[in-house]
Amino acid sequence: MKKLVNNPKNVVAEAVAGFGAAHADIVRISTEPIYIVRTEAPVAGKVGLVSGGGSGHEPLHGGFVGFGMLDAAVPGAVFTSPTPDPILAATKAVDGGAGVLHIVKNYTGDVLNFETAADLAAADGIEVRSVIVNDDVAVKDSLYTAGRRGVAGTVLVEKIAGASAERGDALETVAAIAERVISGVRSMGVALTPCVVPHAGEGSFTLADDEIEIGIGIHGEPGRARIKLEPADAIVDRLLGPILEDIPFVAGDKVLLFVNGMGGTPQIELYIVFRRAAEVLAEQEIEVSRTLVGNYTTSLEMQGTSITVLKLDAELTALWDAPVQTAALRWGR
Repeated sequence: MKKLVNNPKNVVAEAVAGFGAAHADIVRISTEPIYIVRTEAPVAGKVGLVSGGGSGHEPLHGGFVGFGMLDAAVPGAVFTSPTPDPILAATKAVDGGAGVLHIVKNYTGDVLNFETAADLAAADGIEVRSVIVNDDVAVKDSLYTAGRRGVAGTVLVEKIAGASAERGDALETVAAIAERVISGVRSMGVALTPCVVPHAGEGSFTLADDEIEIGIGIHGEPGRARIKLEPADAIVDRLLGPILEDIPFVAGDKVLLFVNGMGGTPQIELYIVFRRAAEVLAEQEIEVSRTLVGNYTTSLEMQGTSITVLKLDAELTALWDAPVQTAALRWGR
């Protein structure tokens, strides 16, 4: 497998260094321990937002550090949770005296390490709240989780909670808004190919040329079913059906429709997916009032996609629309 790497052991450190150099107007990099933080000092009285997790899902999470979203992101090794020490350091770095919110994807290592860091921060006098993102409807438990996995819906939690913090909301309010997003967002994905972790040098699982995995996780975890390749519209229907049934979404709802690429899927295919998903929602009289299409929560070079639907109200819509300036999302500023 060909990859543009030097030593596989240095992939994360070198990638983070490159990210920092490319976006020095938005972020600065700490190397010991490693984390990504906004260039400006914490704003007194503003709630800080910290997220993170294993690398390999870029631009999640570092690409969402900046005005209107995260204050810091903590990258672990590829597909491996960061340890508590860098999480604690990032938490301290963004504390402006109003507390810090940890946004954590529901993977066992992430949950445990963020919990430990929160306890250590509390011992240092920093108030920390945590929210657990678990938007994946594909499976209840997986190789990495107890309960549902946290996947692409994390981006929407970070954006909307980030806007809440930016407007000056208190920690309890920011956490409550994040929980509202979590309660109203659902996702499901599909893999056409596996991904290759740099230090492994081979695919994380095996698919025949005519097979796809429905309900895949962002680390290559197995999903609901392995089936023969189908036309795009049929695949979209398989993904969107369980999403819409889960809350459920009903006629008259206004939603944000997010079609995410897994890293190796070209935009032309993502828009084919979006087209069909929007058609299905229109048929069910669900209004797509906000949209996002692109590679935002990836699995290295995996070919595939995930669909995310978030139920919107007036406040969540306004917070989504609020200005943002990060490496991966920017509008209104």
